[in-house]
Amino acid sequence: MITISKLHSYKNNKKITMITAYDALFAKMFDDIVDVILVGDSLNMSFFGESDTVSATLEQMIYHTKAVCNGAKKAYIVSDMPFGTYQTPQSALENATKIFKETKADAVKLEGGSEKAETIKLLTDNAIAVVGHIGLMPQFSRSEGGYKVKGKDENSRQKLLKDAKAIEEAGAVLLVVEGVKEDVAKEIAQSVEIPVIGIGAGRFVDGQVLVWSDMLGFFDEFKPKFVRRYLNGAEIVKESVQNYVKDVENVEFPKEAEIY
Repeated sequence: MITISKLHSYKNNKKITMITAYDALFAKMFDDIVDVILVGDSLNMSFFGESDTVSATLEQMIYHTKAVCNGAKKAYIVSDMPFGTYQTPQSALENATKIFKETKADAVKLEGGSEKAETIKLLTDNAIAVVGHIGLMPQFSRSEGGYKVKGKDENSRQKLLKDAKAIEEAGAVLLVVEGVKEDVAKEIAQSVEIPVIGIGAGRFVDGQVLVWSDMLGFFDEFKPKFVRRYLNGAEIVKESVQNYVKDVENVEFPKEAEIY
């Protein structure tokens, strides 16, 4: 069983691995391999086919988090709080409490820097573990006009460092840093005692996270620069289905061994 104490013990000792999952089937496959499973609102894009994460709902996140928790028994489970569910500390507490009561998630994740410190503190004071998320924040993509790398100038660097410290002091247990220049991400990781998980943040953080459908090549509309594909999943599945169709059309399936 991966606990937050174990994850904290990995800081400066062992790289942490995190991957997304949205259902029990994949969560069960990943469970004995990775440290953390993130039920990301990325499901709105890779699973539901939307153009961004903004329209994901609390009900969707709870449904998929329940499924992941049914499949994974060892990994630390983090559930994303979707856009619009934590504008105020009180609304965040209400919605995070609902996630905790209806699922077996170990923590919730929310996007935002020092401006979310009060919210994070309220949640942690009420026994809800929180994972912070700074840098490139997908829920901000519309307001920022796209997905933009952070830490390119001194003002951005200073803000990221300030945000990381504020999130840690508010009681967050982990911090995700996305789309940040490598040298700045390294500085962030060195400035806080909680583990920093990077996605498009270079080599010098405490761990890495990738969206499973990106990493395994099932989402092939585009490939972010930071993604490494470990499998051509879409090609393999399409070829397998084509073989199935061919066997059915040629009456090669089912064979005698597959008939009652």
